[in-house]
Amino acid sequence: MPIEPPTTAWVFGDPGRYDPHDDLVGIGADLEPGTLLAAYRHGLFPMPGDRTGDATYWFCPVERGVLPLDRLVVSRSLRRSMRGFEIRVDTAVDEVIDACADPARPSGWINREIRDAYLRLHELGWVHSVEAWRGGRLEGGLYGVALGGLFAGESMFHRARDASKVALAGLVELLRDERAEERLVDTQWVTPHLSTLGVAPISRDDYLRRLPDLLAVPDAPGLARGAAT
Repeated sequence: MPIEPPTTAWVFGDPGRYDPHDDLVGIGADLEPGTLLAAYRHGLFPMPGDRTGDATYWFCPVERGVLPLDRLVVSRSLRRSMRGFEIRVDTAVDEVIDACADPARPSGWINREIRDAYLRLHELGWVHSVEAWRGGRLEGGLYGVALGGLFAGESMFHRARDASKVALAGLVELLRDERAEERLVDTQWVTPHLSTLGVAPISRDDYLRRLPDLLAVPDAPGLARGAAT
């Protein structure tokens, strides 16, 4: 059972007053566990500023990328690739985040403050990594925040072909239970890569309307096990 941290002193504002044409809805606050959880419960997520020492930026995309569990597209080649990997949960969270933060990756954005903040949330039971292992080596994975029926994906990486896709497919399988129809993977934005896997946009208003029901769904047992599959 995740541990609820102290509440935040920050207020994230009325979504009705967000700029309807801008994904960026706030600047500032902190990255304490209570602040992060409050943000996700209000439909926001953080990203660092462009320069070291910049204030944190908070986003609530006008068009949100989401993946209902029954919309995952598994191609024939991906299905073949899945046979060669072992899916594990939470066995290498720090390594997954560090791989996602690799400055050599294009458009890398995870800095030390972000890394440490999500590791603190992991220690409290809110952040999980889903990992694709092969031959005793971590080949790909993803991490995100689990809040009831919502898995808010933060980043993913691969060192071998299809490994990040395998991790996403593993996540979807871990979330499948009797409440699967009420669960959702949030990818923040839609990219060409994610769209091939079934991720599609919904409006900010639709996302925020659905959020309370998602948060009311019990946590997925699959993520709580932390066992290899």
